[in-house]
Amino acid sequence: MEKTVVELFAGVGGFRCGFNQVEFDGNKVTEKNNWNFVWANQWEPSTKTQAAFDCYTERFGEDACICQDIGEVDKTVIPDHTVLVGGFPCQDYSVARSLSNEKGIEGKKGVLWWEIAEVLETKQPPFVLLENVDRLLRSPSTQRGRDFGIMLRTFLDNGYAVEWRVINAAEYGFPQKRRRVFIFAYHESTNYYKKMLKVPLEQIVYKKGIFAKNFQIKDTQLDKEHANISPKKYEDLIVLNNEFDLHFFNAGCMVNGEIRTYKVEPVECKNNTLLKDVLENGEIDEKYIISPEKLEKWKYLKGSKKLERKKPNGETYCYSEGAIAFPDHLDAPARTMLTSESTTNRSSHIIAVDEKKDLYRTLTPVEAERIQMFPDNWTNIESKAMTERRRYFMMGNALVVGIVERLGKYLEGIVEAED
Repeated sequence: MEKTVVELFAGVGGFRCGFNQVEFDGNKVTEKNNWNFVWANQWEPSTKTQAAFDCYTERFGEDACICQDIGEVDKTVIPDHTVLVGGFPCQDYSVARSLSNEKGIEGKKGVLWWEIAEVLETKQPPFVLLENVDRLLRSPSTQRGRDFGIMLRTFLDNGYAVEWRVINAAEYGFPQKRRRVFIFAYHESTNYYKKMLKVPLEQIVYKKGIFAKNFQIKDTQLDKEHANISPKKYEDLIVLNNEFDLHFFNAGCMVNGEIRTYKVEPVECKNNTLLKDVLENGEIDEKYIISPEKLEKWKYLKGSKKLERKKPNGETYCYSEGAIAFPDHLDAPARTMLTSESTTNRSSHIIAVDEKKDLYRTLTPVEAERIQMFPDNWTNIESKAMTERRRYFMMGNALVVGIVERLGKYLEGIVEAED
């Protein structure tokens, strides 16, 4: 089976960087592995400029990616591929019947999951690897687990089994405390599906699945839930949309409609990458130094506080928040990086240059790239759309490259075994 990949919501190429162990010396991109990315799509609807697309095509070539609303893409033109990958937004996945029931079930307009679902239906890729925020497993708050349940049933209706795991990158030696859910699906036509069909569901999660093999967990079973999501239980997505409710834990699998979900703990990593390990050496440009006039505001934002606020109806309440380390601890992995990194806000990282002199700075763009495990200056491109502020934004939106590199290596063996 060919090692071909289609990358949706490609951003600046995190999946490709990981799968192909990309290196960049400031001029030339070297892809050490030979996954063939046959098609990619990146389009940002909220901006006129397309900085992420510009970065992807500057690094991988003008024809490497298309910049078009995925909802307007005819899915039949997407090349056949072995692996579908992508990090997609967490949205309201609710479904309803069309005005004329003859047209069947419709997903909420603009929700990107339904574009993935259309690719699954149209192209039937043997394997799928997706990334999302971990709150996906709990949403919506009014009907826990409904959205993820809809996803699992969509996979089932298209012939897939699914594994998932919430991975905190720092717990496995990577340089950032970033929790994301990774979802791996495999089609019933594959040898891998037939092999895993013989494995007890609990063993898929704890010992035999792709996440168990690459991100080891303790044998202890802290909590668990189970459910059935097949047509025998829920006639269609409409019934499931209205009735499904399940507490999804941070690991689980679904095979033939049977769901098992477990609360698991990672095996402790003894070789953590720390914040100090990703800092640039030498003198840092003065523009990253925090001015004395702004220092007090930074300290206030990072400190604990209790504030009286008003609800829309005029009722007052007390809003409180705890303190964040100021400056950031260098002997620990970085905190979760957000798209607002480097701006004057509570979540930005602050590095001590000289605490005795009250001298502090923000992260540089290269350090932000290192926290996400991209090559240095990956986002430093000629495009006018890619301002320095956008470079931080790109990294706040990205995934930890090292995680998908590890999964890509393992997936390579799975694909080779299909021959």
